[in-house]
Amino acid sequence: MVMEDNESCGSRVVDSAPTNSRQHGKKLEVYNEVLRRLKQSNNVEAQQPAFDDELWAHFNRLPTRYALDVNVESAEDVLTHKRLLHLAHDPANRPAFDVRLVQVPPVPDGNSIDSVPFSSANKEISRSVLPLPAFGSSPNLEALALEANKSEVQDGDATVTCGNLLRPMHEITFSTDDKPKLLSQLTSLLAELGLNIQEAHVFSTVDGYSLDVFVVDGWPYEEVEQLRMALKREILRIKKSSPSQSPSESFREEIKTLIKCEFDPVTIPCDGVDVWEIDHQLLKFENKIASGSYGDLYKGTYCSQEVAIKILKSERLNTELQKEFAQEVYIMRKVRHKNVVQFIGACTRPPNLCIVTEYMSGGSVYDYLHKQKGSFKLPTLLKVAIDVSKGMNYLHQNNIIHRDLKAANLLMDENEVVKVADFGVARVKAQTGVMTAETGTYRWMAPEVIEHKPYDHKADIFSFGVLLWELMTGKLPYEYLTPLQAAIGVVQKGLRPIIPKNTHPKLAELLEKCWQRDPTSRPDFPEIIEMLQQIAKEVADEEDDRRKEKPSGGFFSVLRRGHH
Repeated sequence: MVMEDNESCGSRVVDSAPTNSRQHGKKLEVYNEVLRRLKQSNNVEAQQPAFDDELWAHFNRLPTRYALDVNVESAEDVLTHKRLLHLAHDPANRPAFDVRLVQVPPVPDGNSIDSVPFSSANKEISRSVLPLPAFGSSPNLEALALEANKSEVQDGDATVTCGNLLRPMHEITFSTDDKPKLLSQLTSLLAELGLNIQEAHVFSTVDGYSLDVFVVDGWPYEEVEQLRMALKREILRIKKSSPSQSPSESFREEIKTLIKCEFDPVTIPCDGVDVWEIDHQLLKFENKIASGSYGDLYKGTYCSQEVAIKILKSERLNTELQKEFAQEVYIMRKVRHKNVVQFIGACTRPPNLCIVTEYMSGGSVYDYLHKQKGSFKLPTLLKVAIDVSKGMNYLHQNNIIHRDLKAANLLMDENEVVKVADFGVARVKAQTGVMTAETGTYRWMAPEVIEHKPYDHKADIFSFGVLLWELMTGKLPYEYLTPLQAAIGVVQKGLRPIIPKNTHPKLAELLEKCWQRDPTSRPDFPEIIEMLQQIAKEVADEEDDRRKEKPSGGFFSVLRRGHH
């Protein structure tokens, strides 16, 4: 596993780098303006003696981006955020949340009249005085949506514009302790209530709490209190179904249950020791390769063999992380393929939880593309894509869905063989053939997974299409959008990465097949392997032809070159 906070769902990176003076000045300016507005409005809290310091402490708990994004005209929103963060200190209040009605400027996207449900009641409410969202709108996403829809609008289509009318929506603000997969859990909660996320703003505090603000539609505008109650019921239901547990020996039993196999027709002698269980004392740690929110990756040795050791941070251990770890061990010990990173063993006794795999000296494809600024020539790109396809085909044949396929989870060995890695969120396909839990990383995620709909192995095919584009361009998908904006664009606007004009026609065709909205229209990996091998053959043949056509050395070739 490459331990990178690669904008994964649920991983949060707090601004730890020193803020430059310009940003600091802007934050101070926003703080002073919010403070001025609150005092001018005779807000009771703002009149307290220690309020100035408390407000500044609030701004300093959050990333600089919070101050740059917050709407100073609605200074009261800052107090709401401060109050919710305070409530979240008590576990009984988590998640603390607030619901209110806001008005959002419409996107002039040329949709048909049926797609803009603007009743007369909506018009009345938009004329009334409703606050704007705490963090404004998402202009990048709206501009993108406009461009995406321009290409789809046929001449003569009936369209409607909403003029200056504002759309009423609900803004839901959550605050709780920062933890793995939190964003995934909150978006799942909203989806369960039939809410569509139009905007999302996610912040982490320096002391381990979160502030997540969603602008949603899909709920009758006048039913604010009903929405509040529905959220309370859903949160209570989730709490009852997922009681929190601290790391303990019960985890040992859980992992044993996960890896229990059916009766073997051949009885194998057993000495009572699991062959994959590694004694932590036999591991020798060398240099740290990478670090993430929930674990570190080291190069090391095990019984004189070079290995990679992924060790989970004991202070971040909780039930969810333990289950993910157990699932990864369960899956990795089952797989054997030259294009899948080889599992060697694991330590399953908390707090020393770690997974040991073969050491991949070539590092990750993500590092090569985005940190070393490397690029793949077409023949090499096709070889990498074929390696990945073969590894993924093996996983799918064994009913394993990876669910987080991206360049960061592809590793290279010393012979430049590319292998699929990181099975932290992989799952064995359910008996029904479909799954419903959201996981993965938004920039590569299939629409059906983003929408919390049932999905199957075809979700990996969509991710592979985005990965292939990433290999071709060396760019981060939708780099001009936040991960959640990209997800909204993919689902609601049919957003896909732009295929470069000089792309091999058959490769462009494969990309478009892989990221079809309808999963059944996407190819399977055997078909993908066949297409990639055919393209590779054509490219090799073309290269041979060019070499044959190249004039040989000697007098006549020099003469010909002299005439050009």
